[in-house]
Amino acid sequence: MTHYWAHDCFLPAEKAVLARASELSGIPGVLIHGRRDISGPALTAWQLQRAWPGSVLHIVEEDGHGGPRSVEIAAEAIEAFGRT
Repeated sequence: MTHYWAHDCFLPAEKAVLARASELSGIPGVLIHGRRDISGPALTAWQLQRAWPGSVLHIVEEDGHGGPRSVEIAAEAIEAFGRT
């Protein structure tokens, strides 16, 4: 997985996810990243959030790749999306 992301999902530069994140404008999103996640730096999630208008980023200090607080935030986000 890390190899995949390190190569921008093997997409040409102009089609890379981060380069096209602005196309998600108007689509709400909740990004959840555990500070202790060794598979990817928090910087990546932060960069995506900055490029995606309407997204919200939660950095969960006590979690790694998933964890109890991350699950809570995900459940809250899903519930909130269901109300809109």
